[in-house]
Amino acid sequence: MKNILVMGAAGQIGSELVPAMRKIYGNSNVISSDIRTDVSEVLKEGPFEIVDCLDTKKIKDVITKYNIDTVYNLVALLSAVGEQNPQLSWKINVGGLMNLLELSRELKFALFTPSSIGAFGLSTPHDNTPQDTIQRPNSMYGVTKVSGELLCDYYHQKYGIDTRGVRYPGIISNVTPPGGGTTDYAVDIYYKAIQEKKFTCNLKPGTYLDMMYMPDCIRAGIEIMEANPAKLIHRNAFNVAAMSFEPEMIAAEIKKHIPEFTMDYDIDPIRQAIAESWPNKMDDTVAFEEWGWKHEYNLPKMTEDMLNVLSEKLKK
Repeated sequence: MKNILVMGAAGQIGSELVPAMRKIYGNSNVISSDIRTDVSEVLKEGPFEIVDCLDTKKIKDVITKYNIDTVYNLVALLSAVGEQNPQLSWKINVGGLMNLLELSRELKFALFTPSSIGAFGLSTPHDNTPQDTIQRPNSMYGVTKVSGELLCDYYHQKYGIDTRGVRYPGIISNVTPPGGGTTDYAVDIYYKAIQEKKFTCNLKPGTYLDMMYMPDCIRAGIEIMEANPAKLIHRNAFNVAAMSFEPEMIAAEIKKHIPEFTMDYDIDPIRQAIAESWPNKMDDTVAFEEWGWKHEYNLPKMTEDMLNVLSEKLKK
């Protein structure tokens, strides 16, 4: 049985990945950690530790204490927040990763580090973006993600560390509120549709972005770490995709369930510039070929589930 440490567990992905993995591996075998103390009670249903990604000694102590063999590194400042403080973004996103890579050399644990569509840039092919292509991001978040991909490949090739990862699109969740990403509008729109029957979008009409519903996101993170390493030609930053849409499309889908819903626009130039540098749709053929990746949720199926779950949640 694996002993897994999830760092950054209080974030959007971690808050749902931890309970999902505890159902698979057992409560006591999945240790959640975060720098925050005000985390959900769900995370505390199993072992929980306060851990700063920059505190190498504390990380080592926790890994040793629980005999950890797999670490999920979910610590990051997201795209829009990272532009407000690029120096801190580099320190956390890359400095924290370097700490884990060095510890993995010593302690021999496998390491999952997610990358993002943010690792691409304006010169990247935007439609059916290939697995291997030019990456010249124009945000600090993107720079840190490309750096992370290269560092993980380097440590695998030079030191034999079992590093793996996927390039996530925008993630849509009904559990954790948005946390400062460019694709956050696609989460917030569902809340506003239920609460106010209207939404002001900060991206322009026609801005296509890759998106994924959280259940698919969780499966991708688990399945890549369970994949047979002998079949992995790539290791870090597999493209994974599910759906691609622009704001009018998600609004139209919501109107099928809430006919009075309306949407207008107030463009955020920072988020818009970042969004325009990202792919419209990634090609995830390589992930399918090497470890069998396949999404389950499309826009209509996700919208129905999001509205059902949030309607119940917001009543409380």
